Amino acid sequence: MTALDDKPVRQRRGTVAELEAIRDTVHRGPSEKATEAQHAKGKLTARERLGLLFDDGRFTEVEGLRRHRASGFGLEDKRPYTDGVVTAWGRVSGRAVFAYAHDFRIFGGSLGEAHAEKIHKIMDMAATAGAPIVGLCDGAGARIQEGVTALAGYGGIFQRNVRNSGVIPQISVMMGPCAGGAAYSPALTDFVFMVRGTSQMFITGPDVVQAVTGEQISHDDLGGAIAHTRLSGVAQFAYEDEESCLADVRHLLSFLPANNREQPPSEPCADRPDRLTPALLDVVPSDAKCAYDVRRVIEEVVDVGEYFEVHEAWAPNVVCALSRLDGQVVGIVANQPAVSAGVLDIKGSEKAAGFVQMCDSFNIPLVTLVDVPGFLPGVGQEHGGIIRHGAKLLYAYCNATVPRIQLILRKAYGGAYIVMDSRSIGSDVSLAWPGNEIAVMGAEGAANVVFRREIAAASDPEAAREQYIKEYRDQLMHPYYAAERGLVDDVIDPAETRVRLIDALAVLRTKYVAQPSRKHGNQPQ
Repeated sequence: MTALDDKPVRQRRGTVAELEAIRDTVHRGPSEKATEAQHAKGKLTARERLGLLFDDGRFTEVEGLRRHRASGFGLEDKRPYTDGVVTAWGRVSGRAVFAYAHDFRIFGGSLGEAHAEKIHKIMDMAATAGAPIVGLCDGAGARIQEGVTALAGYGGIFQRNVRNSGVIPQISVMMGPCAGGAAYSPALTDFVFMVRGTSQMFITGPDVVQAVTGEQISHDDLGGAIAHTRLSGVAQFAYEDEESCLADVRHLLSFLPANNREQPPSEPCADRPDRLTPALLDVVPSDAKCAYDVRRVIEEVVDVGEYFEVHEAWAPNVVCALSRLDGQVVGIVANQPAVSAGVLDIKGSEKAAGFVQMCDSFNIPLVTLVDVPGFLPGVGQEHGGIIRHGAKLLYAYCNATVPRIQLILRKAYGGAYIVMDSRSIGSDVSLAWPGNEIAVMGAEGAANVVFRREIAAASDPEAAREQYIKEYRDQLMHPYYAAERGLVDDVIDPAETRVRLIDALAVLRTKYVAQPSRKHGNQPQ
């Protein structure tokens, strides 16, 4: 080859070297100082986070060389690659997942036109591929220097959040600030994770709150992980560090299908499907007034006792969890007698309704464990809209087309019995343990209402009251009353609980429900 012939080769090598230099600049980020500042806050960089999310830390970046085109306010002199967000796809447990991660080192992770268009593109790719989308959020909101185009960028994200809702799983992971309108995107997704001490979400920050209301509060107390997992219910999960947070994002994805057209991923069962559960006789006291932790029931029944609780810290009177029975994913909704006797209230109803709706969206069968004394009475509950919020749970169950199994552990009173997936609202299989009590209300309350005149006229009111309580219980609350009327399919030995649930789910796996012709339902607000 002559020197003349070698010139194109040298040119190609030169262009490749230039590309490698640019890529190195992109991967290193703006500066070592910026990276050190990020680490000093206890936060990882965008690429480090994506490395923890994806298998073997490997991912394919999309539009890594993108730069903004804005001018004014000095922006024309600052045009870093990526524009402050890394968009990519990779594998999680071998399955395709798409993600975007704000890079706080560049413009504070703020969103401008190019930044938004990258997120729009990766969200559209996820929808087209029928794969989950994970947002790793660490940004300062809209880029002020770009004005209304930044706001329009958020609008495009929100529109895609809604369009993809119930189609592909959407997960938001808060790893830094998320203020103003930016906070609406996480609220529109299926799950929100937060890291304690470093992540916050709020519409208006502490300074604005103080200026308008006079209230003084810190960023963390206003919108931190504790505030949103215990008080507002905006977030479902909170962690001490980013590593454990992202490990559980991966774990959550193992329960979810890639999209609403697929079934949840099954796993080989390390637990015998015919395993009996006699320990349940000791877990649940026969006295309906005695408290117990319903999570012990869940542990005894599900595969190897493992489950993933959702919204653990918010509305703890209801337990919602993802688990497996014979290797198949199930969603579990259970009253929690250890908290407020397991009564249903505003928060508990809303929590359960959202979980039921999510499970139905992604073809996850529902198992409902019932031990409920009713809805929580009180002026605050009534004026807070317990009717409206209770109706949300009722609507979610009635609207669900996945396999649904109800198991009554002990008591089930009043409207709460109906709402907790009773046969009358469409449960496919309803089972009950011996000793179950299903009635309009407890025997004591019923006797006081039905026989109040007789009790008042009796020579010994207390003795009469006890007699009427016994009479009401014997006639209307004995364990086989509902079964005799076809409202319970069978009364079962608690030791057979796991076996019976697995058997019913296997039969119902091919369940199909024809939906009415409508644009969409108008669920309670």
